[in-house]
Amino acid sequence: MSSRPHDKYVMVTEVGPRDGLQNQPAPIPTEAKVNLVEGLARAGFKQLECSSFVHPRRVPAMADAEAVFESMARLAGTRYVALVPNMRGYERARSVDCDAVAVFTAASEAFTQRNINMTVEGSLHRFEPVAKAAARDGVALRGYVSTVFCCPFAGPVAPEAVVPVVQRLLDMGCYEVSLGDTIGVGRPDDTRRLLDIVLARFEVDTIAMHFHDTWGMGTANLLASLDYGVWKYDSSAGGLGGCPYAPDATGNVATEDVLYLLDGLGWDTGVSLEAVVHAVSALAEHLDYRLPGRVYNATRATQRREALDAAASSGGQA
Repeated sequence: MSSRPHDKYVMVTEVGPRDGLQNQPAPIPTEAKVNLVEGLARAGFKQLECSSFVHPRRVPAMADAEAVFESMARLAGTRYVALVPNMRGYERARSVDCDAVAVFTAASEAFTQRNINMTVEGSLHRFEPVAKAAARDGVALRGYVSTVFCCPFAGPVAPEAVVPVVQRLLDMGCYEVSLGDTIGVGRPDDTRRLLDIVLARFEVDTIAMHFHDTWGMGTANLLASLDYGVWKYDSSAGGLGGCPYAPDATGNVATEDVLYLLDGLGWDTGVSLEAVVHAVSALAEHLDYRLPGRVYNATRATQRREALDAAASSGGQA
């Protein structure tokens, strides 16, 4: 899955079912989560992040991770990823036949201390047995580096601080490492500074970008990354998301916004924008707020107008 099929292909990893739902204050029914995963898989994603096997006390919204994996139908050729914080999480994931897991750390010491109460080095050390077990079991291993531009507790993060963390994750066996603008403050100039340094050290096929959209720069940063040949991106349907440990962070850049942009520019994602909107619309019924995705909301407004027009036309003919 790491080799690019052709030079106009962009791989979008859908993270809404995990990163998007982990911060929801109200419980989301397991059935709704399963329906979301299945609908997004049918939309064409080849990689979906479905849940997180963290301790329920830490992230209550992910307490039903086993139930989600046990209930969802899986399409051949699609990679269903779960986040695992340690060996206990890995064992839970394997108990429900999860064959792709992600581990997460940060480029900021302050963030890892506040998030998981350990140093960056300590977090990496904790993942070593997970990486060994994944290699033994034939489980795909993905890596995350949070706060690649800025830390909510310590401020700006130097691009040079990202490099050794990426190196350690790749050395552990990660097939790709996703670089996260956790609080969504990065601009295209920040993206270029980071990629100038990161891509001087690592193959572009090993790097994914994970933009949040707090300051509205998600798609602008994606465009800047495309100029560097980066072709792997994370996004969240409807703009779902936020981080439990990053105050005021909003959701990931919305999948629909990403697809609308890439489709218009002639890039091939293999994902249906209409099907994504359909999948997340069903989930929206369980939320007590309006999803922030711009293209999602524009599409839904158009659909409502068309439905009203159709109803009026039908009534007139009757």
